[in-house]
Amino acid sequence: MKLKVIGAISAVIILIAACQNEESIEFRRYYSSGALVYQSHCQNCHGENGEGLSALIPPLTDSNYLIKNKTGLACSIKSGLKGPITIKGKTFDDAMPANDLSPIEIAQVLTYIGNSFGNKLNTIDEQEVQTDLTKCK
Repeated sequence: MKLKVIGAISAVIILIAACQNEESIEFRRYYSSGALVYQSHCQNCHGENGEGLSALIPPLTDSNYLIKNKTGLACSIKSGLKGPITIKGKTFDDAMPANDLSPIEIAQVLTYIGNSFGNKLNTIDEQEVQTDLTKCK
């Protein structure tokens, strides 16, 4: 009897795994890798939950800001960010340092940030980041 139950559960798991589409698998791959990039390169300043640091470091919890500035996010990560930005009515004017991340790492961390902390931006893939990086000023 136990073998039949285990077999049935295994069959359901295999069926669920087989029903996942390529897009869903890619999203999870970018997201989970992005979590690791975030932990090692961003979390120290932006916080474990993207809350930022008081008036010094902006939070990453504002989907509106992320959506409005989506094409510039890769440049901000790669080249750093200088000058004031306003998020949720608060102005932040401290510089963010440049990061020596590869385009795939930038895509991964943007997918993670864009789908964590209350944000919903879907997958930001390496090709999109490559395109955005060519437009950096």
